[in-house]
Amino acid sequence: MAVIHHTTLKPTKLELLTDWLPSRPWYRGGPAAPQLSKAGGFRLDDPQGEVGIEFMVVTDASTPYLVPLTYRGAPLDGAEHALVGTMEHGVLGKRWVYDACHDPVAVAQLLSLIEGRVQAQDQNASDVPDREVVAAYTGEAPLTTKDVTTTDDTSGTALTTPNGTTVRLQRALEPSSAAPEEAIGQVTGSWQLPDDGRARGLFAVVHPA
Repeated sequence: MAVIHHTTLKPTKLELLTDWLPSRPWYRGGPAAPQLSKAGGFRLDDPQGEVGIEFMVVTDASTPYLVPLTYRGAPLDGAEHALVGTMEHGVLGKRWVYDACHDPVAVAQLLSLIEGRVQAQDQNASDVPDREVVAAYTGEAPLTTKDVTTTDDTSGTALTTPNGTTVRLQRALEPSSAAPEEAIGQVTGSWQLPDDGRARGLFAVVHPA
């Protein structure tokens, strides 16, 4: 179980993302620096208790983005390309922040969530399940967590397993719960709208090989 520390972060997560987000191929904003606000998200637990895993939703203007992040106490070997930045945590000290789609611990837990083997956790409280996050999987073969290939493009991020099954993360979120007809799995969740309403949509969709 991850323990949520309510403490200071320097720089903050939103400050790190302000520099990083515009560099992503799926970012839809213009050349000006984004004005980000937190809109929701959830966490997953690392079974070893070493890596923090958070699926943040942040809003820039009117566009919400799904931004999965991992927080580590030391650099992740071979993942320099996925480093979002570093920050000082008031309790844990220096933390290396990564795009979680390139972190094998986060990818394994996401696939476990889709298969129903783990449960999403509240973003801001320890040991509290997030009931708004709903996952489903109808595929016959288990989703392998080894040798997953991560690819970013203009529409999102694809996590492709060795047998060709692909989990596509919706980076720019849209209110909708309808997965494509051929989908064999999905993750849906909710986020806050600028007018204080709530929206619900697809966070991830599983496509067959």
